[in-house]
Amino acid sequence: MSNNPLSEVKYSVLDLAVITEGNSAADAIENSRDLARHVEDWGYTRFWMAEHHNMENIASSATSVLLGHVAEATETLRIGSGGVMLPNHSPLVIAEHYGTLATLYPDRIDLGLGRAPGTDQKTAQAIRPDRMQQVRQFPQNVKQLQQYFSADNSSADVRAIPGEGTEVPLWILGSSTDSAHLAAALGLPYVFASHFSPQQLHAALQVYREEFQPSEQLDNPYVMPCINTVIADTDEQAEYLSTSLKQMFMGVVTGNRDPMPPPVDNMNTVWNMRERMAVEQMLKYTFVGNKETVKEELSSFVKKTNADEIMTATYIYDHDKRLKSHRLLSEIMSDQ
Repeated sequence: MSNNPLSEVKYSVLDLAVITEGNSAADAIENSRDLARHVEDWGYTRFWMAEHHNMENIASSATSVLLGHVAEATETLRIGSGGVMLPNHSPLVIAEHYGTLATLYPDRIDLGLGRAPGTDQKTAQAIRPDRMQQVRQFPQNVKQLQQYFSADNSSADVRAIPGEGTEVPLWILGSSTDSAHLAAALGLPYVFASHFSPQQLHAALQVYREEFQPSEQLDNPYVMPCINTVIADTDEQAEYLSTSLKQMFMGVVTGNRDPMPPPVDNMNTVWNMRERMAVEQMLKYTFVGNKETVKEELSSFVKKTNADEIMTATYIYDHDKRLKSHRLLSEIMSDQ
């Protein structure tokens, strides 16, 4: 076993096709595809994209369409949703979409499922007026998805074609102990949104591991917490680059959904104390610095969470610097 505990942990990417100031949605989508090609070469396991709606700074609303675009440009990387907000959709349609992807790209598609709206309440109402009823139906709808993907569904009146028999692996996404109970009861791998909602991370992981019931998909608990990383040659460079991330999350606090801005020299010229405290609370599990700094902090995080895999979101204004951050993380994880 390596002296570096990180070398035993898989590492993956969460991408939102973030639109940056001065660039278009088309630019963001092409940058996501380019990032996927690079991280495949750098040893990453998965490339997931997250469903969001009505946001000027995020182009990943039609998630399954983008995942097909990314899958076509890669060969071995697992492609998936991080996640599909299932109450927004019919389980049958999701089974057809992801079953089609799994038919085109066998053994490469993951389906992460969440129950949040992925947008504001007005937009959520526009997406699906009976959404709150579907939130309550979330556990049943997850089971329905499993049925559609199974070969056993071939005798049912309603079938997912393509999709049936693909056995697309499901993951439960969450940011509270509620999701942990469900993931454990269904015996599914568990992804925690600690990159923006860190408060219940350790409590949720404890619940999940203590209550886990083996399933056909998974024999033992499998945990993948999400984090943010911004890595550069020096701590100072990384801190500077991270101000775009901080401004983007400040927009979450203030309701500003403008494209992600370039970095600034001093965040105190941008935010007030209340905004700073809210953003820093959300970004508790954000790792910023050079390779040595991030390696030390990330090693501690992995030991405390006993993570099987980590998934990183990297919000950097300059695409080349974002690529470099991901490359440096791959070097940290592989102990280079």
